[in-house]
Amino acid sequence: MEFKAFKMDGLGNDFVIIDNRQKIINLTKDQIIKICDRNFIGCDQLIFIESSKSTDANLKFFNSDGGESGACGNGTRCIAKLISNETKNETVILTTLNGDLKSQILENNIVTTEIGNAKIEWNEIPLSKKSDTKNLNIKIIDVNDKEYFGGTAVNVGNPHVVFFVNKIENFNIEKIGPQVENYNIFPEKCNVTIAKIVDKNLIKVKVWERGAGLTKACGTAACATAFAGKLNNLTENRTDIEFQTGKLSIFIDDKDSIHMKGPVSEIKKIEIKL
Repeated sequence: MEFKAFKMDGLGNDFVIIDNRQKIINLTKDQIIKICDRNFIGCDQLIFIESSKSTDANLKFFNSDGGESGACGNGTRCIAKLISNETKNETVILTTLNGDLKSQILENNIVTTEIGNAKIEWNEIPLSKKSDTKNLNIKIIDVNDKEYFGGTAVNVGNPHVVFFVNKIENFNIEKIGPQVENYNIFPEKCNVTIAKIVDKNLIKVKVWERGAGLTKACGTAACATAFAGKLNNLTENRTDIEFQTGKLSIFIDDKDSIHMKGPVSEIKKIEIKL
């Protein structure tokens, strides 16, 4: 099998994008895993663009383990830019499992996307039992063997848990991430973020994505962290989320809808041979 695709990224969070609006490409889970493997092509997520009768396109997201994901913030922003280049429209609406997401294409490859409202009820995360989602009281251990208890659960199209700590450098996300992701309280697993509040408008983060592992940036994690910060009265409505590769700007409006703004890369055309 041989077909053309695209490669894009948002702050290093990278994607292989397959335009499947003609419905000619069907991939198995093993083939998706192979494409995402960095010894082959490599990406954090694989995205299918499919036709839609009511919006610009329908999107399907797959993590590098081959499992489908309900949302991908940076991926949605990348596709919005790609579709905008095609249609010449500055507004793009894309259908995802999380609903229809509206994006605005700005200058200098900046794209803003409205992710919508976060879910914070225990059965909406979902959790396996009724719990205080503001503080799950999950134990994590830093590099000095010091115990920390916390974790705010938020669903922004996929489940997240955010730990606010004082010294982010003391926490090994590559060790903590897979442990917390697989806790029984998360029946659909979860994305894990270690976050440090710098001030009311800036949070530094490290992110572990379920099904993908350590990623350079994660759009939904940025949204979940900003919302969790506001929920815990740690931040304001406008918050920058800082990854090692750059920042995403998050704005929570008066209806609690979350808006994410940041850069996307240029579009690279690739060929895939399976």
